This record gives sequence, C-alpha cells and structure tokens, in this order.
Amino acid sequence: MTEEIAAVDAYAREVEATVLEASPRGVVLDRTVFYARGGGQPGDTGWLRWEGDEARVVDTIRRDGRPLHVLEGPPPPAGTRVRAGIDWERRHLLMRTHTALHVLSAVVWRSHGAKVTGGNMEPGVARMDFELEAISADLGRRVEEELSALLAEDRPVRVRFVPRAEALADPDLVRTKVNLIPEHVDPIRVVEIEGIDVQADGGTHVRSTAEVGRVRVVKTESKGRAFKRMRIEVDPA
Repeated sequence: MTEEIAAVDAYAREVEATVLEASPRGVVLDRTVFYARGGGQPGDTGWLRWEGDEARVVDTIRRDGRPLHVLEGPPPPAGTRVRAGIDWERRHLLMRTHTALHVLSAVVWRSHGAKVTGGNMEPGVARMDFELEAISADLGRRVEEELSALLAEDRPVRVRFVPRAEALADPDLVRTKVNLIPEHVDPIRVVEIEGIDVQADGGTHVRSTAEVGRVRVVKTESKGRAFKRMRIEVDPA
C-alpha cells in the first residue's frame, strides 16, 4: 500500500520514499506526494533522485489501485531509497484550475439547476459539460461575473473524509453522484468550498477561493440537446 500524501496535503512538494516495485512501466513507492491521474485531473510530473542517479517522472497513473510513477529512463531497483518531488508550478496551476471548476459547477447549478455531465482539465485550461437546454456567449459572460465574485470572497476550501453511509444520505453529495463511487471506497473523500459547493472528489485543490485568481469563460458550445459546454482559462499566477 502507498501512503498518498496529496489526499491530505496538496501543498507537500517532496518526500523521502522507498521503491516497492520497479518495472519498465515505472515505479511504485511506499509513500508519495504525486497525484495519480483521475477524475479529469492529469497525473503529476516531477523527478526521482537516488544515490548516483535521477529520473524524470513524466506521468503518474493508477495501476492495481496504487500510484505508478512513469519514468523517462531506467527505474531504480526495488528497495532503493529515493527523494521524490513534483513539478510544483504545474501542480499548483492544476489545483487552482480544479477549484475553479468546482465553483463554476456551483454557479451554473444555482442559476440554472443544471447538473454537471462531464469535464476535463489541463494546467490553466478546462472544460465542463452541463445538462443545459440552451447556452450563449452572453450566458458565459454572466457566469464569469458570478464566478469571479465568488472566488474573490476568499472562501476556505476544506477536505474531509466522510463515512460512506453518511455521504450517501447527504443531498448535496447525492446531487453530485456520490453513488457512482465504487462500493469498496469507505470513507469517501469530500471537498467543501465553504458556503458554495460540496462534492466527493479525489483531486487536489487550493486552500482558498481567492488563491484561484482570475478565471475567464472563453467559450460556450452546444454539443447537442441538454448537452452544453463551457471552456475556462485560469490566468497564470
């Protein structure tokens, strides 16, 4: 089992660890600060360093329930002590982008009662799909204004772990489809933006909405009946 530090501390950048498994696919560590790709958020990149050598981590994915650090070059053998570090600027931009998407989903739910049907992100850019009958550039502008106002309120963002039975009884979590989380997951990780949004979520987020910075709705698209898309950009810090 790997201790996944990002689940409880998204600001941890480096860690000392031991290689549990090594293969041409990559390495599994006993503990890591890397986030494994999932939920629309890309996996972290970074580096591993050990005595006399180092390697780039070009992706982090999940294999057999554990983070697999995909390396550029030969891996260190099992048992090697390593120092593992993420590309912090990239990760922090992903954290800001992810929190922005949660606030965006809350804005559209409040104003139109529209549920999220999908989404994806890269550092600083993202899309979100909604069960909306109609969309326009004007709607995008209004959503951006409300989104900006909420972000500026400097609301705290908190992570907590909730027993599965309790999560399945929470109306807000039911709305965001907590029931789709595999049955073996208990407790369920919940991300709450105070007074704005609460969702079951495994990704990394900033500590406060003000840390997100400026977000622009750059495009609105109709992908079909009750299938509308908004694209956002998060300004570099």
